[in-house]
Amino acid sequence: MCAAAGISSASALSGSASTGEGKIAVLLPDSATSARWENDDRRFFEEAFAEAGLSSDQYLILNAEGDASTMQTQAEQAITDGATVLLMVNLDSGSGAAIIDNARSQGVNVIDYDRLTIEGPGADYYVSFDNVAVGATMGAAMEAALAGFAGVPNLMILDGGPTDNNATLFAEGYMSIAQPHFDNGSWNLVARQAVPDWDNVQAQTIAEQILTAAGNDIDAAIVANDGMAGGVIAALQAQGINGIPVTGQDATVGGIQNILVGDQLMSVYKAVKAEAFAAADLAITLWQGNEPADVTTTVNNGTNDIPSVLLTPVATDITNINETVIADGFRSVDEICVGNIDETAFCSEAN
Repeated sequence: MCAAAGISSASALSGSASTGEGKIAVLLPDSATSARWENDDRRFFEEAFAEAGLSSDQYLILNAEGDASTMQTQAEQAITDGATVLLMVNLDSGSGAAIIDNARSQGVNVIDYDRLTIEGPGADYYVSFDNVAVGATMGAAMEAALAGFAGVPNLMILDGGPTDNNATLFAEGYMSIAQPHFDNGSWNLVARQAVPDWDNVQAQTIAEQILTAAGNDIDAAIVANDGMAGGVIAALQAQGINGIPVTGQDATVGGIQNILVGDQLMSVYKAVKAEAFAAADLAITLWQGNEPADVTTTVNNGTNDIPSVLLTPVATDITNINETVIADGFRSVDEICVGNIDETAFCSEAN
């Protein structure tokens, strides 16, 4: 469902030679802010490396569980253990830059995966989605949902973690659509706040505080991912507010379930399999000592133009779950249709 700019498709992995120097190390950020890192990215990297013929001793997949110093230690140890390529989802650009500097001093290639390191000279390569487009997808969905609203809707906005460059890009995207409405008075911005570390519990607390200050007069919420959207929905429901438009991102199981019961408007489906396969393909090329010839897109990290692979996100809502996350094998009916979700029309038809 997602097209990649600047690199061959993930299918290029099939039949890849498995001979390379050292190991490939994948550094994941945590398992708390989004279920995707352990539930999706890990398994797709494993699948990609297996398809390319790598054995389990030719790659590492590590998770820092939200601790930047742990990620730095993991990176250093991986290099000591023979890693020649690092695939990194930084926890913040400062620690990410330190990892890149250390790796570069030892001749190790670094690929920024999903998040761009915006401090220092930057990584050797960057693989992600067009993150401004991710945010714009949320904004466009909200605009469509509020098109028939009687009067001026009151909105709250919960941005992602302030140390994550992706959160800035997502916000650039949805604010490009929302800000003109705020400026002309067709929408009213009640409150906008960043959520430290994308923390879902803090998102709920912040939403509760906004609702209290606004006398519960909230008609819609732009929320930067599914995990935080779940917290916002819980805060809304505690005040008897149900079914207002709430955005999300990552097409998590919880996010899809919230869409099915009418608690969430949509989620942004980023085909993590395509992203992981593109990153693995690039990492394997570097691991084999080759220069990727077909990475032609660049993204500026504030210092340098970083050769980049960018994929296109897709809006997923009640109308296209089958055609997106189910058709791609990203989600299954069995994992979605559990408990009371099994009683929804989608699950009844699927079963």
